Amino acid sequence: MSLHTWWLFVMMTFVVSGTPGPNMLLVMSTSARDGMHAAIVNMAGCMTSLMLMLGLSAAGLGALLQAFPAVFDALRLAGAAYLAYLGVQCWRAPVADAPQEPAPSATSATATSGLWSQYRQGALVAASNPKAILFAAAFFPQFLNPQAAQLPQFAILLSTFAVVEVAWYFVYAASGKQLATYLRRATVMRAFNRLTGGVFVGFAALMAAAKS
Repeated sequence: MSLHTWWLFVMMTFVVSGTPGPNMLLVMSTSARDGMHAAIVNMAGCMTSLMLMLGLSAAGLGALLQAFPAVFDALRLAGAAYLAYLGVQCWRAPVADAPQEPAPSATSATATSGLWSQYRQGALVAASNPKAILFAAAFFPQFLNPQAAQLPQFAILLSTFAVVEVAWYFVYAASGKQLATYLRRATVMRAFNRLTGGVFVGFAALMAAAKS
């Protein structure tokens, strides 16, 4: 793989990763509601699932899903159902005006449970779209040199993708952080919850309607 090919991959990945989707929406909304620390835990969950899915693509699962459309459809519909569930949870989330005094600090066990919940949510949202496997199976090989060893090239592309993806996560998280001051009022938070919930349901509908 030449340096020119790698730069082309970087530019295309920059555009693909920056496109708003469920992962970016989750990171932004979590940052707005719960702060940057919670958003970073979301990011870790998202990246765990993404790296696993892209790795499975390299192992040939993408071809398997293309060969057995019923399996792909089952995964796609399960992912759509989870996104719809998440959207309904956002829509129905209780809200209240933020207190003027800082809330008491959480216990270690409660904090750990909350972080695990954020991590799990990020992992599930990223895993809800099996098209990531097919995308990798179609996108990554275009930048591989068939005359050279495939595994080192794929490792370079995967690492590059991870860096670009995480950079965009931080951009979206920073945008969510800027919204936090406006979300202290219950009416604004309720509107934000319903907007993000509606978008998640919209993503779910698009995924359910998509063809493999």
